[in-house]
Amino acid sequence: MSKYITTPIYYVNGEAHIGHAYTTFIADTMARYEKLKGNKTYFLTGTDEHGQKIEESAQKHGKPTQEFADEISASFKNLWDEFEIGYDKFIRTTDADHKLGVQKAFEVMYAKGDIYKDFYEGHYCVSCETFFPETQLVDGEFCPDCGRTTSIVKEESYFFKLSKYEDALLKHYEENPDFILPRSRANEVINFVKGGLRDLSVTRTSFTWGVKLPESMNDDKHVMYVWLDALMNYITALGYGTDEANMDFWPASTQFVGKDILRFHAIYWPAFLMSLDLPLPQHIGAHGWWTRDGEKMSKSKGNVVSPKEVSDLYGVENLRYFMLREVPFGQDGDFSQRAFIDRINSELSNDLGNLLNRIIGMSGKYSDFEIDSIDVEKYHTKELDAMNEALGNLDGFMQNMQTHRYLEELWKLFAIGNKAIEEHAPWVKMKEGKKDEALATVALVANILAKASIMLSPVMPKTTATIADALNFTIDNTSYNELVIDKKLLKLFNIKKVPPLFPRIEEPLMEESPEAMPDDKPNDNMKEDLITDKEAKKEEDNLIEIGQFFETSLKVGVVIEAEEVPKSKKLLKLQVDIGEGTNRQVVAGIKEFYSAESLINTQVCVVANLKPAKLMGMMSEGMLLAAKDEDGLCLVRPEKPKKAGTPIG
Repeated sequence: MSKYITTPIYYVNGEAHIGHAYTTFIADTMARYEKLKGNKTYFLTGTDEHGQKIEESAQKHGKPTQEFADEISASFKNLWDEFEIGYDKFIRTTDADHKLGVQKAFEVMYAKGDIYKDFYEGHYCVSCETFFPETQLVDGEFCPDCGRTTSIVKEESYFFKLSKYEDALLKHYEENPDFILPRSRANEVINFVKGGLRDLSVTRTSFTWGVKLPESMNDDKHVMYVWLDALMNYITALGYGTDEANMDFWPASTQFVGKDILRFHAIYWPAFLMSLDLPLPQHIGAHGWWTRDGEKMSKSKGNVVSPKEVSDLYGVENLRYFMLREVPFGQDGDFSQRAFIDRINSELSNDLGNLLNRIIGMSGKYSDFEIDSIDVEKYHTKELDAMNEALGNLDGFMQNMQTHRYLEELWKLFAIGNKAIEEHAPWVKMKEGKKDEALATVALVANILAKASIMLSPVMPKTTATIADALNFTIDNTSYNELVIDKKLLKLFNIKKVPPLFPRIEEPLMEESPEAMPDDKPNDNMKEDLITDKEAKKEEDNLIEIGQFFETSLKVGVVIEAEEVPKSKKLLKLQVDIGEGTNRQVVAGIKEFYSAESLINTQVCVVANLKPAKLMGMMSEGMLLAAKDEDGLCLVRPEKPKKAGTPIG
């Protein structure tokens, strides 16, 4: 059975961050897992290098566009190589073969009647490389995805008949409920398609940095729209349109993406494939975003996590384990250095590393490092049954991309091993003259470690190779079949001494982010940091501390002036007195529900400590509280008149 696993190709407008690392780690883990099982596997990653945003970024850096793309692409490839990511191909959309493949796909779609020429006028977001209908814009101007200002663009364009595939897409979602994973992500895609699909502009004439149309089109002023170009990488990497040497790997088994680009991969991509008469991927897996210490990462805050910095200080395999264990796939994750250290010390050092050290010590003391499994089944049927039950549960978790559950279940083996040592106390058995029972317990734990290290190897390949070497076997498909599938035990061997795998970490090795720094005196937030039951904390992801609530400054305001914003269907410009001596200007999208005149001298509730933002070129220095349901929107107001500036809370 062949398996084809892909990451998204990463956009070369900045260095790799922790989110890129997470996607790459989980894809690499899945590929290693499939290879371990003996499946013929192809793993693709790479970089997306075309589009107006790249062209503009290169200009800002004063570099030729190709040189700029080369440098950023190399930084990704070098980092993945340093992390020993086992990709089979690193594709770049500037590769000559990729360009030929994209041009071939364009010709096929055009010949089928799925691409036609027309003019496009609409709101375009340069950052997202996407046109949006006015109905989707925020306040009639701002991108619904990134919040940046859109601009009106009118240009000649080739269009893909996306609307033609609306029914076929809905049918595919219905017949393949696991096409989008986790399933909770599918509804947003289905609802978007049910809302009606518009034909998609797939070329541009306003910039030149992209794949030119095929020569057969005789229209060299157009370059292909970045999403048509970029999405095709998954098949051009296999040779589509050139030698097609590896096209037998298509369709992909699993394509990993971030939730922000799910729509492109779950709507545009399958529609393109239908047009090309190619089968659709088996799964599109959409993961969440990462925060740091509960705060959104940003350069301005100085809290962006560099995966290279973390790996240099803590080790890349520790980072892999933490990220794949810490968060359920599909949900947002939080990088907390304290949680990271806790997992290293408790789960890796205590549960796994210490277990190996214990049997090395006992075998050296009791049997000159020789371990024999001959009596394991005689004395430890209960432990073997529990171990095999946990091993049998692992594949389902991995196939559903639930790596946190996979590792949670796998760690049951180490709990079985540690419990067996405590219950059967080999040191007591030796004193009682029951050497065969003592050595059987040591051998049981050696077998637990061997089988667990095989299944942990996709997550921590170098660490588990060290464990396997100590136990005198090699992790590969043969040992997987013998020890895990066929449930055999290790043959007589001599165990090797190894240094501690996971030295304890007493203090953070990285500078703490400002949000994570404790105050001098204990407080409720510090007490919360001491909670070690991480799963209980995960269940409370949507809860906040009272202190977090009071970080928001809510005040009663009085509207002194109000006027409509010209050319805006939604915005009103208000001057609001919140007791500061001078009025605040607040631009609010409430014009559809309130007239400017009706608001003058009325009271409102204002979020007073928001960072000022520009809306349609006007500065807005606060936000009004409102409630909206199917009956419309209403402002939140005090029950009785209050003095302007009265705090709310």
